[in-house]
Amino acid sequence: MELDTAYTITVLVTLFVVMDPIAIAPVFLALTPGLSNAQRRRIAWRAVAVAGFVLAIFALAGEAVLTFIGISMPAFRVAGGILLFLTAIDMLFDRRTKRRKDRADEDDHDDPSVFPIAIPLIAGPGSIASIILLTGEKPGVEGLATVIVMTVLILAVMALTLQASGYLERIGKTGINVITRLLGMLLAALSVQFVLDGLAAFGFGPSTG
Repeated sequence: MELDTAYTITVLVTLFVVMDPIAIAPVFLALTPGLSNAQRRRIAWRAVAVAGFVLAIFALAGEAVLTFIGISMPAFRVAGGILLFLTAIDMLFDRRTKRRKDRADEDDHDDPSVFPIAIPLIAGPGSIASIILLTGEKPGVEGLATVIVMTVLILAVMALTLQASGYLERIGKTGINVITRLLGMLLAALSVQFVLDGLAAFGFGPSTG
């Protein structure tokens, strides 16, 4: 099986930008005040495992669910691209981090690993839509395997980032904002590409796939 480098890079970049481990780190700190490093480590890995399970379900069955309810893949590309573009706007104007912090403030559970960290902070609407879009871009075993492997890689980075959240905090709010805005610009471009691909499938404009 020959590796599709361009597709692999697209999957990697899209999932990294949407899940945004760096921006989640400060929220993770807010959700785990006063906990030891060992406790934070367990919460981080538990959250990542739950999020991975949820995303794997949508990678395996997402397109089948869309077919069952009568939604075509091109239509979902357009809708998903718009959703990701709105996420990019939130990142560019720093509304996404604020929303995540609001969710953290509303949570009163002792163990935040499943809610709100795994769902919806990691496995939220943006990442779920991205998983379905990316598997639909390259149907078959190769595309599915690429998405799953890249998802596992990003989730591993997420777990390590959450565990190192105390150190990342040292780059300061300004540093995190700069990184988030750069990732937002990248996500905006990727989302527009998804919309263009979907429109091309309906015969609007040239196909880019």
